Amino acid sequence: MPGYLTPPSRAARAFLACALLAAAAATARAQDIEPRSYSNAPVGVNFLIAGFVHTKGGVSFASDTGITNPDMKTNSALFAYARAFDLWGMSSKFDAIVPYTWLDGSAEYRGQAVERRVDGQLDPRFRLSVNFYGAPALELPDFRNYKQDLIVGASLQVSVPVGQYDETRIVNLGTNRWFFKPELGISKALGPWTLEGAVAATVYTDNKDFYNGHTRSQKPIYSTQAHLIYGFDSGVWASLDATYFAGGRTTLDGVRGDDLQKNWRLGATLALPVDIHNSIKFFASSGVSARTGNNYDLIGVAWQYRWGGGL
Repeated sequence: MPGYLTPPSRAARAFLACALLAAAAATARAQDIEPRSYSNAPVGVNFLIAGFVHTKGGVSFASDTGITNPDMKTNSALFAYARAFDLWGMSSKFDAIVPYTWLDGSAEYRGQAVERRVDGQLDPRFRLSVNFYGAPALELPDFRNYKQDLIVGASLQVSVPVGQYDETRIVNLGTNRWFFKPELGISKALGPWTLEGAVAATVYTDNKDFYNGHTRSQKPIYSTQAHLIYGFDSGVWASLDATYFAGGRTTLDGVRGDDLQKNWRLGATLALPVDIHNSIKFFASSGVSARTGNNYDLIGVAWQYRWGGGL
């Protein structure tokens, strides 16, 4: 539908460059840094995302397994789908993320050096997001006149344990357990600026087949993130991102580990519209302070294609 944004509304310009999913999710689990998670989108629009993410250092696989001194590299291909829909008059989104990762690195487990080189599918993740204030469900003609003020929303993400997993190995791509992540988010527009924040808790089931039949449990990880976003008239937007997460202490067969997490990460995101159907997003983040082995660097790029809903 060429020309429908002439002149473009602020919401429509933001929608052109909006990526609903952060490709960083391919490797960062409870530590996502994801701007614009609760932005509005026209009802019926579909999103197809493909991305690539590279990490180096103490990536999240290491903290998830309780080993120390991790030095790992990952290269991940991300494939995702999302759809915006009307849920009792509230704008909502459903998304599914399926990452595939190549991992190569070393670490220590109880003083012994371990190495791992493996590739395979990570656990897929599914999420339902609902904006229950400030972002009504709108068809495309009405969405053209929408102007964001304050948005309050919530989401629930579920990770399904079907990724690559070998119970004889300490480091794996899959986790052999479920997690559930409820989140509450807020977004406030101030002219071309948008301030966002979110708080979440990630709750884990037990892995009852960890490293040759042991039972590994993990306490919830509590996280908060903040974003300062600037939207340009062209539809380009950029953000500075930060997250802090704590908790996640593990037990192995009832014995508590010394792996309580208290970690900071900082990042940046740049989204560029190509046309009404396509956009590209670049993102990077790095560990600033880490009590456990999560001090990794991440860089990635994602392409997004939009269709449906009258586009």
